[in-house]
Amino acid sequence: MKKDFMFTSMSVTEGHPDKLCDQISDAIVDAYLDQDPQARIRAECAVSTSILFIAAKFNSTAKVDIPYTARKVISQIGYTEQDFDASSCSILTSLQEFPPDELTNFREMEMTEEEIDRIPGRHQVTVFGFACHQTPALMPFPVWMAHRLAWRLIKAKRRNIIPYLSPDGATQVGVEFRNRRPYRIHSLTIIATINKAASVSGRKIYDDVRQAVIDEVFDTEEIKPDTQTRIYINPVEHVMVGGPAVHSGLTGRKNAMDTYGEYSRQSGSALSGKDPLRIDRVGAYAARYAAKNVVAAGLAEECEIQLSYSIGLSRPVSVQVETFGTGTISDEEIAERVERHFDFRLAGILRNFQLRYLPGENNGKFYRRLAAYGQVGRLDLDLPWEAIDKVEFLKENKL
Repeated sequence: MKKDFMFTSMSVTEGHPDKLCDQISDAIVDAYLDQDPQARIRAECAVSTSILFIAAKFNSTAKVDIPYTARKVISQIGYTEQDFDASSCSILTSLQEFPPDELTNFREMEMTEEEIDRIPGRHQVTVFGFACHQTPALMPFPVWMAHRLAWRLIKAKRRNIIPYLSPDGATQVGVEFRNRRPYRIHSLTIIATINKAASVSGRKIYDDVRQAVIDEVFDTEEIKPDTQTRIYINPVEHVMVGGPAVHSGLTGRKNAMDTYGEYSRQSGSALSGKDPLRIDRVGAYAARYAAKNVVAAGLAEECEIQLSYSIGLSRPVSVQVETFGTGTISDEEIAERVERHFDFRLAGILRNFQLRYLPGENNGKFYRRLAAYGQVGRLDLDLPWEAIDKVEFLKENKL
């Protein structure tokens, strides 16, 4: 396993067209589950200049105005200009009802263990969870810092610190590692797009972003940019305009940013736009939960959990653990403890995390908040899969 290397991860702001689609998709999921926790809903979006397409399938007693929900998200993100305006963009929908399915009509909070064991997964997928001792959230340092820069960029816009910014932006952080630990900042790249009506020089954008974003984010960090760090802010000859008027977006196209910035593996399945009955979504949360507890328990400096599910079975057919040579006990022993103390069954995950009820408990706004700046490793949200309540069980290997 390589110990000295350079690694980069990216993030984008909530106004990036792909993330706009993710947020609309998850806002629709929230809207259904807020009214009807038993709802089945899938929603995917595609966006381009002046047009948004939504494909949704559902089975629910809820009444949701899908175009209204989409326009509300677009407006809140800040798209109110002529080229892409929340009030005037065209919205096309393709809506279809799921047929009734008794296998999905269950109440996990009232079920026995035997009943939970009879609820099968409906999809075939391999999902991954990861944790490491690089940040307070036990996340890889490159993607952690990329998210912080992206969040600070949008905050500078919202607070009128840099008022000419558009909602669309991107960040990239390159980090040199020594002995598999972050050592120095190799490079920083920020794409800070501007409103079409703004008139501002590239030099001013550079100075404003350097001061209000980069300097602010790294002010409290132990590892900071040094004199050799390469810093690029809009590294092109012209000032950039962003948003759907410039480039299109699609739900589920930013999986690496939703998870670990490609420092660890992730599934190819989208996380956004799916109710919690989809094991390819909730299984990824369960895998993160297990990996984080393994690292928090001191059993490894880094831990990747792999869960493989087959259609028709309630439990994963394979649970694999990789600690990259950092484990204090064998990977096989960690895997045995993980399987003993974590419930990876679909209905078990739903019950333990209460995933169908979280939108109702959060004023209809839970899954949409996950759709930008990462679905794991969030310290700003109270996410059940970020809890480290299994540490003592893993340490002592209790039954």
